[in-house]
Amino acid sequence: MDGEGLTLIKGTLDLLVLKSLAASEPLHGFEILEWLQHRSGNELRVEEGALYPALHRMERRGLLASEWGVSEKGRRAKYYRLTPAGRISLTRRNADWQRYVAAVERLGDGIAP
Repeated sequence: MDGEGLTLIKGTLDLLVLKSLAASEPLHGFEILEWLQHRSGNELRVEEGALYPALHRMERRGLLASEWGVSEKGRRAKYYRLTPAGRISLTRRNADWQRYVAAVERLGDGIAP
């Protein structure tokens, strides 16, 4: 790793949020950021400025539900969890992602012998 982490591919943030909540819910925004960074081996860095609009958008679409609570640091925090529609979306998006990865892998490494 070059110290900066990997740039997210457009359209993957929603999948990553859904995966984080499927693994451990409910989580507040900062916990989602920490989970993604930790589980990716510090390769994926998601900016708060991208995460929070995504959480609000996904909540408006019915993929997430939220409720206010108190964080481990005693601060008021909004905790998110998957809705049934969010679980369905995760299954579909994960299948699409697996197809994408398999298609890219079939292209080989692009280095001529």
